[in-house]
Amino acid sequence: MTSRDAKVRAIHRYPVKGLTPEPLPRTDLAVRQTVPFDRMYAIENGPSGFDPAKPGYLPKQRFLMLMRNARLAELRTAFDGANHSLTVRADNHEAARGDLRTPEGRAAIEAFFAEFCAGELRGPPKVLRAEGHSFSDVSRKVISIINLALVAALEEAAGAPVDPLRFRGNLHVEGWPAWHEFGLLNSEISVGPAARLKVVKRIVRCAATEVDPDTGIRDIEVPRLLMKTYDHMDCGVYAEVIEGGAIAVGDSVRTRSGEPPSPGG
Repeated sequence: MTSRDAKVRAIHRYPVKGLTPEPLPRTDLAVRQTVPFDRMYAIENGPSGFDPAKPGYLPKQRFLMLMRNARLAELRTAFDGANHSLTVRADNHEAARGDLRTPEGRAAIEAFFAEFCAGELRGPPKVLRAEGHSFSDVSRKVISIINLALVAALEEAAGAPVDPLRFRGNLHVEGWPAWHEFGLLNSEISVGPAARLKVVKRIVRCAATEVDPDTGIRDIEVPRLLMKTYDHMDCGVYAEVIEGGAIAVGDSVRTRSGEPPSPGG
């Protein structure tokens, strides 16, 4: 396998910002859209100023999220895209369930988080959604890509296992050398038989990556490790879909880039 013919090793969506990633065997990408259902919902942590009639980007600090609310990783949530039902499991039992399209369903989920995050709230939690809006960490609709070779390099630097899910990416790519993705800025990549994406931005990492995605414990200071080892806090890239199509785990990822940059980007 070469850096120009890598493979998709995992696809994930995050229907509710800050909650459990959901693996997908395949999905469809549309032009200038996210992975379907990705960050479709968010849970407001006190008044955020979000207007569903005129949805716009807001910083992640306005919502429940792992950077400040590490305990969210202790939960296991499941979202049903057919009926927008969210199930929340805590301590190995079902703690809440609700249809996020209905007031009653949202109220059930909000009541759970009002108790679960009681010491971390700035006001009543509220489930938010607006048609066509994604509560991404950036204002444009993008796909986040994680290079598994870079995660392996971080494991070596940390001297401990690093779960790629810490980085909450949509696509995990295997076959690129570490840092190859940073050399793809403003270049196109093809995923599967038809989809084409343009790499638009490196991803700057925050304290959310310190949290073990299984336990909710802050055990590796990933941003500090990146800065100490590589003089930046970047890991992964954002890409914009410029030609839609179906993608699946195992699909080839092809690039037209030149040689990858030196370690550290």
